[in-house]
Amino acid sequence: MRALAQPTRPILTPPVTSSVDPAARVAPKFSQQALYEQVAEQLRLQIFQRELAPGDWIDELKIAQDLGISRTPLREALKVLAAEGLITMKVRRGAYVTEVNEKDLRDVYHLLGLLESDAAAEVAAQALPESLAQLNALHAQLEASVGDAEAFFVLNERFHLLLLELANNRWRLQMVTDLRKVMKLNRHHSLFKEGRLADSLKEHQALMDALNQADAAAARKRMQAHFANGLKAAG
Repeated sequence: MRALAQPTRPILTPPVTSSVDPAARVAPKFSQQALYEQVAEQLRLQIFQRELAPGDWIDELKIAQDLGISRTPLREALKVLAAEGLITMKVRRGAYVTEVNEKDLRDVYHLLGLLESDAAAEVAAQALPESLAQLNALHAQLEASVGDAEAFFVLNERFHLLLLELANNRWRLQMVTDLRKVMKLNRHHSLFKEGRLADSLKEHQALMDALNQADAAAARKRMQAHFANGLKAAG
């Protein structure tokens, strides 16, 4: 009989030791965001700052060269912005910054009024004292910034988004966030109209009164009026 072959034993090699002090090794730096997300944020800022104005054609080759990237992450970024409504993709023509017409503006304000008035009613009915304290503190910052349109614009949006976060409906928050991006495409934003800041602040105060009094019906009604007046000023 043929003898059975003995199993081969694995050859163990000693671990390779490094002469480099482990404490001196530098960990690789990874971005918190995927590249296409960073590109999308850069383009979003350019759109909001009117460096890319409504109706402008997106020159993919130039932008890719300016950013030092390939066109693949740029195209992924454009898909993100198209989903947000900031970019319009046209067949065989490429991507353009979305132009907002009067109907678009009415539709956006209408939806924002519905969604945010619903959130305001929920916060009035359910908010804890510490949540109302956050809103009151932000409202006080709004009052202090009434002489600075740009600062007021930033704080105003922060107030609205905080209210939505406190209402605790992530789907509504996502919809409003996207709608507000489209609203920023309007060349004549309502807050920049003469006298609108003061009027907006009064409307915010009326809303805060309803929230502090836990009056859900009044909070809903005042938020709806706030957006109706904003639309008039934006037209």
